Amino acid sequence: MNGGADLERRMIVNIGEQRFDKMIEEHKFYIDKTGFIKEWWEYGSTVTLITRPRRFGKTLNLRMLESFFSNQYANRGDLFEGLSIWEEKVDFSSSEAYPYRHLQGTVPVIFLSFASIEAAEYTDMVYKITEVISQLYEQNRFLLEGDLLSENEQNYYRKIQPGMGSEVAAGAIHSMAGFLQRYYGTNVMILLDEYDTPIQAAWLCGYWDKAVSFFSGLFNSTFKTNPYLRRGLITGITRVAKESIFSGLNNPEVITTTSDKYAAYFGFTEEEVFRALDEAGLGAEKQKVKKWYDGFTFGRYTDIYNPWSIASFIRNEGRYDAYWANTSSNGLVNSLIQGGNTEIKMMMEELLQGKAIVVEMDEQIVFNQLVGDANAVWSLLLATGYFKVIQLAVVEEENGEDGEEGDVWYTLALTNLEVRRMFRKMVRGWFYGDAKLSYNNFIKALLTADVEAMNEFMNKIALYSFSSFDIARSVAEDDAPERFYHGFVLGLIVELAGRFEIISNRESGFGRYDVMLIPSDKQKDCANIIEFKVHKPQKEKDLAQTVANALAQIEEKQYAAQLAARGFLPTQIKKYGFAFRGKECLIGSNTYDVSDMVEKDKDNMQQ
Repeated sequence: MNGGADLERRMIVNIGEQRFDKMIEEHKFYIDKTGFIKEWWEYGSTVTLITRPRRFGKTLNLRMLESFFSNQYANRGDLFEGLSIWEEKVDFSSSEAYPYRHLQGTVPVIFLSFASIEAAEYTDMVYKITEVISQLYEQNRFLLEGDLLSENEQNYYRKIQPGMGSEVAAGAIHSMAGFLQRYYGTNVMILLDEYDTPIQAAWLCGYWDKAVSFFSGLFNSTFKTNPYLRRGLITGITRVAKESIFSGLNNPEVITTTSDKYAAYFGFTEEEVFRALDEAGLGAEKQKVKKWYDGFTFGRYTDIYNPWSIASFIRNEGRYDAYWANTSSNGLVNSLIQGGNTEIKMMMEELLQGKAIVVEMDEQIVFNQLVGDANAVWSLLLATGYFKVIQLAVVEEENGEDGEEGDVWYTLALTNLEVRRMFRKMVRGWFYGDAKLSYNNFIKALLTADVEAMNEFMNKIALYSFSSFDIARSVAEDDAPERFYHGFVLGLIVELAGRFEIISNRESGFGRYDVMLIPSDKQKDCANIIEFKVHKPQKEKDLAQTVANALAQIEEKQYAAQLAARGFLPTQIKKYGFAFRGKECLIGSNTYDVSDMVEKDKDNMQQ
């Protein structure tokens, strides 16, 4: 907490304030993170990239650095009085230590944010970047006074306007650093916030290659070939692969969510949260708050809390909600999971049921691999805060089972209850409008073993939502029914969690079933086995035969063996065959005469 502040001062919570000076001046709720200033300054890396999920204090910490170092804040030491940095001393072991307060307000600082730069077209993206750079030049128009700049430089300065060419824009931050260095007589600190927002938009909107070319030039000019740079700090959500936009930089220090360095300075530690709850009169809520908002793992810190949700929870006097999850549409994550392959959906089935997955991945995000590469998707979900690392293991010796030496295996789980609720809401959103109504009716029909109604509503679900499960850049067309099917299973998990244990594609007896629903209360509900098959016209004359083959496979492979071992009687087990042909579905069961299915299929064919 702000050291000298009283309780009343600390509990004035303003959600969304990102200006450090305003938070301190207006006595807003603030947890002291000024220790970051000392650590970052003394580690000494010329350029540092720090990735953290959204709303985790990245902007506030950059603004804090600006308020501390910038000569625009000279003589504003009052902002830091009572905070830890004000009592710290600089000691690089090469000279006599001196107070950090002597550094306050002594460095020219360039602060830029790309947080709002999202555009559907490449030209619009570049234009928005030029607006940000033009604002930087406008803020420093005092440089045009006197004879600091030559006539050519003054003409160049005045040409920096929104809509300037991309080549001019790529070198403009470099040039401004040179002007400021000449004016102040010392090199410049450059702080760039949310660098990857426009890059993610470029991938989503289809102009990735052009954007990579532009940003490679911009970042190379700003952070590599810049003799006026003293220190640079870049923040974002993802670590975009160096081969993409950072290929020109000389080994910037990269700090991700698995790095120990700076781990306690983004987000709130458990000690900080519990102290804040006590001071807000909400101490009795600690364990429930932990369940909802804890779970983020940054380096060795395994109990990092989401600051946005904690501040919102306190401001709303202890009301629980998915505050952080609701600050984004989660469009990229949604499209990758809904349109993802079978492996992605099957692992999401595990995660939504509170289990962990073990995957090999690289924390660098290669956006061009997101479609069709499950491990690239897991990397994105870890970077964005939806996954937490339970265990990290490095292969020490090469072997066929665990992979090559140096491979890294991550044990991952959903971060907390807030994130789990977000994913449940996301899956429900896949079945919207008429599809949602049909899905709800299908669930009711399944629970009452009404096969006629199951057929009616499953066909409506497939009609309304089948195509949305394929992101089309695409994978084999034959995979589309299975993608839809696993999306359907995720829907079952969301709607029936607690009432049923839902298992998909597991060994049982002598073969594999597609999904098994095991009731928590066998006196109330029957167990269900569903075998999913795609119609093969070369081998099956109609969908009814596909259904019959599915039901026969359930019997031949003894899929009910696991249920029998749990004490279920044959009368307590329902068996269903689902047959798909395009968007058409036919369902039969062990208690429903398949001949009825034959007649139904003939009627459908005639129509």
